[in-house]
Amino acid sequence: MTAEQPKQPAAPPFEPLRPAVPGGAAPTPHPSPPPTMAGPATPPPPSAPLKPPTPATTSKPAIPAPPAPSTPAAAHKPATPTAADRPATPAAAGKAATHTAADKPATLASAQKPAGPAARQKSATPAPAQTKADLPKADDGPLKTVKKPVEPLPSERPPGTPPDPWKAFAATSERPPGRIRRGLRRFFRSLVHEYAFVIYAGVLLAVALTWPTLRYPMYTLPQDVWDPSRQAWQVAWAGHILLTDPARLWQSNAFFPLTDSFAYGSSLLGYAPFGMIGEGPSAAILRYNVLFVLAHALLAIGGYALVRQLGAGRTGSALAAVAIAYAPWRLAQEGHLDIISAGGIPLALAMLARGHGWSLRRGLRPERRSAKWAAAGWLVAVWQVSLGFSLGGPFLIVLGLILVVLLVGVPIRRLRRPAERPVLGWRLMLTDTFGPLLLAGVSGLIAIPYFRVPDSGPAATEIAFFSPPLRSLLIGPAESRIWGAPHEVPRSSLGWPAEMGLLPGFVLYALALAGLAFSIWTLRQRLLLLLALAVTIVMTLGTNFYEGRWTYLPVFGHLPASLGLRIPGRLMLWATLLLAILAAGAVAEFVRRAEHLSEQRIPPWPGPWLRLATFVPLMLVLVEGWNATAHPVVPAQPAAMRTVSGPMLVLPTAALTDQTVMLWSTTRFQPMLNGSGGFGAARQAELRRNVETFPDATSIEYLRSLNVDRVLLLRSQSAGTPWERAGDIPVDALNIRREDLDDAVLFHLR
Repeated sequence: MTAEQPKQPAAPPFEPLRPAVPGGAAPTPHPSPPPTMAGPATPPPPSAPLKPPTPATTSKPAIPAPPAPSTPAAAHKPATPTAADRPATPAAAGKAATHTAADKPATLASAQKPAGPAARQKSATPAPAQTKADLPKADDGPLKTVKKPVEPLPSERPPGTPPDPWKAFAATSERPPGRIRRGLRRFFRSLVHEYAFVIYAGVLLAVALTWPTLRYPMYTLPQDVWDPSRQAWQVAWAGHILLTDPARLWQSNAFFPLTDSFAYGSSLLGYAPFGMIGEGPSAAILRYNVLFVLAHALLAIGGYALVRQLGAGRTGSALAAVAIAYAPWRLAQEGHLDIISAGGIPLALAMLARGHGWSLRRGLRPERRSAKWAAAGWLVAVWQVSLGFSLGGPFLIVLGLILVVLLVGVPIRRLRRPAERPVLGWRLMLTDTFGPLLLAGVSGLIAIPYFRVPDSGPAATEIAFFSPPLRSLLIGPAESRIWGAPHEVPRSSLGWPAEMGLLPGFVLYALALAGLAFSIWTLRQRLLLLLALAVTIVMTLGTNFYEGRWTYLPVFGHLPASLGLRIPGRLMLWATLLLAILAAGAVAEFVRRAEHLSEQRIPPWPGPWLRLATFVPLMLVLVEGWNATAHPVVPAQPAAMRTVSGPMLVLPTAALTDQTVMLWSTTRFQPMLNGSGGFGAARQAELRRNVETFPDATSIEYLRSLNVDRVLLLRSQSAGTPWERAGDIPVDALNIRREDLDDAVLFHLR
């Protein structure tokens, strides 16, 4: 016997001997277990399963021994050669003498253990180290590798059995939803989104905090009947002329025969689609009141979206939204819809930040960028500028600074981190290219008629008149229910109280001060916010800070008065926005620490009292924004205004009452000399002086030179005016005709 024996193929599973098959076929060989050093292994009974031999740890070869029969019957059976008795193939004999675990002989203990069927099948698998020459040939049927059968799953039935009748009741695969169903699901999910609830809350809060604006929405206007009447006419005119003759947009029916008369003040072009609905003064008043409430709601929604995008929580964002939309200083602007309509500013900034994947708390995350959100932000910015340049002008400057930061900061970040994902991407770069171009183009087209309007006076003089002192930041307006009466005395010391009561709220001041030391924003971010706040306040003071030579005048002093940028106090919007961000950081940090303390409780969330404490700042800000705004009844439209055509002059005429006359003209939009606003005051003052003696030859000749055909005298409005007796003067010698109407007198000049 040699030192090593060639590796033998694995034995097939044990099978009992069968009688010889007729025709000379050999009976199926009876495999014997491998020999061990202890001698021949006794085969188990045929009914007992055999266990595969366990490899021995020794490298000594086993001494083969003939198997001993376990029963007398088995002893008389003819001997059958086993796999171990077969001669090795030349390929197997030439193999290296290295033994693997499968080549080692079995020990005595393992040889005496019966082998199970699964183990026999496992041992029958050829070792991985064998080559193709070592495997048994195709004619060695008993030595063929036996694959392990796959166990059936519990849900499978054995082969040959009938199908399960209960399968008819099993759940079938659901048909994938179609496009309509997916759209409906997406729509209904959007109704319960966080921002859906923000919209609901914003609208309800606007209705409550502007009450009683919607109590009699077709008869009253907020604050007074002068400026709101003119702006209601502006919205109505824009909607009317865009439907009938868009080329005459800037040539309104008022201020006849002056050109570009629609450029006297903020145009409110963004509200033109609303002006296309309804006609007449009642529809104009209703439209104005609805827009007035929605403007407050949009500003609150935009403020929430901006602060939420910056990284504050829900409670802090809600406080910032209320502080921005209902700051006490804004109550003095309730009669100016163009100043109230500031919601597009924070909303556009929030969309642009979302589109660029930027957050104040988490920085720039290019993987979260979205060109769609950025495009929406630029479109909202275009809409905001179309409402007027009083707020749109400073907003354009802020957007320009943002573009400068992008142009400088993106290449620097790309050079510092070249392996990272591109900061913008080609879609966002295209959006940031065409978005500003669209904004600049629309702004330029709207600004052209404003630059053609004659200037009202030296810019420095007007800016100095409207510049508020520093103490105005602590004085509330008369329309504030909380601070109106207590601040009456200090407010009387201001040069123009209507534009100089700039208190954003003492609660907001306190929370912003706390946010400098206790906030979710980093120290660097807080210092930058404080610096921006200081710059904004300096700009708000106008010429009261070093006469404005290095602050307000270089930026806005060279622009025409028609753009409405000569009232520095309106920049208080940006100061309020920065104060709200600081305050939101403090409230968000307070909420975060409250939740952290509650993690040790059971259940691990804030209790009712602690949760209520997080809403105390929000409630205080709401109370401080409580208004005492008057809602006077608008004078009814005279019946003659619905029938008389122009060009015409309506008497009496005055700077304030002409704004109501403009509202009355929304039925027919007939050309008329009447008109009032912030500009064109010199020409209108000359007109009123020349017609004070009407009807006389001089005034009639003057009106004919202006191509005026009719003069309508309203008897109910003429008491106490120079035209109180004009309806009773004989006109036969003046070559004009008088027609008495129910509530007026109509003079035909031609």
